[in-house]
Amino acid sequence: MHYSHRTEKAYLYWAGRFAGFYVGRALDEMGADEIRSFLSYLAIDGRVSAATQNQALCALLFLFRVLGKDVGPIERIERAKAPKRLPIVLTQSEVRTVLEQMQGVPRLVCWLLYGTGLRLLECLSLRVKDIDFDRKEVTVRRGKGAKDRVTPLPHALRRDLRDHLGRVRLTHQEDLEHGRGEAPLPDALALKYPRAAREWKWQYVFPASSFYLDPHRGTQHRHHLHETVIQKAMGDAVRRTGIAKPATPHTLRHSFATHLLEEGYDVRTIQELLGHSDVSTTMIYTHVLNRGGRGVRSPADRL
Repeated sequence: MHYSHRTEKAYLYWAGRFAGFYVGRALDEMGADEIRSFLSYLAIDGRVSAATQNQALCALLFLFRVLGKDVGPIERIERAKAPKRLPIVLTQSEVRTVLEQMQGVPRLVCWLLYGTGLRLLECLSLRVKDIDFDRKEVTVRRGKGAKDRVTPLPHALRRDLRDHLGRVRLTHQEDLEHGRGEAPLPDALALKYPRAAREWKWQYVFPASSFYLDPHRGTQHRHHLHETVIQKAMGDAVRRTGIAKPATPHTLRHSFATHLLEEGYDVRTIQELLGHSDVSTTMIYTHVLNRGGRGVRSPADRL
């Protein structure tokens, strides 16, 4: 059904949690009442977030649909409350200070996150063909919501990115010489184009240092770099700088949007670059501009 591997893992996890909650009972004997009780338990006793509860609901609805059972509408669920939080944003000087504390591939990835506004997994999932140096743009394929979009490639990163790709290509050539060098392809492309997986254009821009065994095909290939590598590297850099903000790689995406607003770019343009479905999601950045709360000047400054 072309669901991502992460969705597979999440849905399997919630199916297991649900079955464990009603241990000893057959799934085909349960329905909306059991789902309602389980979701309410997650909110009240488990104290999960609204997003986690909604993910569990989607997984269980999928589970019963696969079993061929229509559970109908599920009402009167004790909903987890979704907090309204403002994003953490670094100033431009703080971004530079943090990135200067980083080295190697993690530093390049974080520069790219800040320069393009990509999500961390979108950045790590980039293929060589998605980087267009001539047009100075990066194409995000199947981003959040399975949507494609284009974002600018920072001129300041072009040289470092070319050098990095040169090293990756040498590694790919060595893999080919040893009978490896295949990259995992989306959907059924591997069946339609059997040789495509070994082509340079389909390789990850940020490949992992070790090989990964594909559970579906049984072949070994280099997956993209794991997110925790970048998260740990940036966490260590933030601690070394002494900046008193819980900054993560995703903070660089927030900073990208906020700094564009400060430079006068309109919200609709930023919405397209970030890949937001609704402009109201992008509007959150108007509340964290470097102009004080809601852009208001405090009366204390007039005394």
